Amino acid sequence: MDTPTPAAPRTLVCRAVLFDMDGTLVDSTPVVEQIWSEFALRYGLDYAEILRTSHGVQAIDTVRRFAPAGSDVLALTAELDAMERVRTEGIVPLPGASELLHILPDDAVALVTSADRILADLRMDAAGLTMPAAAVTADVITRGKPHPEGYLRAAELLGVQPADALVFEDAPAGIAAALAAGIRTVAVGPHTGQLPDGVLHLNDYSSVRATVETDIDGSRIISLRL
Repeated sequence: MDTPTPAAPRTLVCRAVLFDMDGTLVDSTPVVEQIWSEFALRYGLDYAEILRTSHGVQAIDTVRRFAPAGSDVLALTAELDAMERVRTEGIVPLPGASELLHILPDDAVALVTSADRILADLRMDAAGLTMPAAAVTADVITRGKPHPEGYLRAAELLGVQPADALVFEDAPAGIAAALAAGIRTVAVGPHTGQLPDGVLHLNDYSSVRATVETDIDGSRIISLRL
């Protein structure tokens, strides 16, 4: 898959920053691919098609789509969850992710992930990243990405309007969710697919620079030079 061409540097201004986790803050790709490979082999599933379509969506939605007819989807998902929770070797942060999170105000950051809270905590910890106080995980919403519920919930938790937030996402389903929520979106990494108009792309955060200021009304303003 071709990696999108990086956009020219520009500055985006917002009041809150919302991050996806896998592929966006945390590089867990080798672990995820290994687990899905084993799972697909065990149940005779189409591994290549799973990888093509599973990025950024909840595991249960992928299992439901590919499981053999008559399967116990909840049991298979629980089995997959158990596999994921014991595989953390090789999980690392994306370059610059830790530094960016350190600069951003704690109460202006949220995580919005298709992982449940247990897995999110495990992977963020494995990557050496601090879990934001505001985290919208798969177990606290009813509709996963590409539905916008998660991102709308995160904006509400942070007390900002969607138009005042900025999302970093790595997968087509997550990008679609963020845009459906009315939130400006920056795509990260090599798995973004064809980008909608107006969506910038970054390889990682190594060149991102953030400043935090206060406007004339006393409200905080975050400027991100990409």
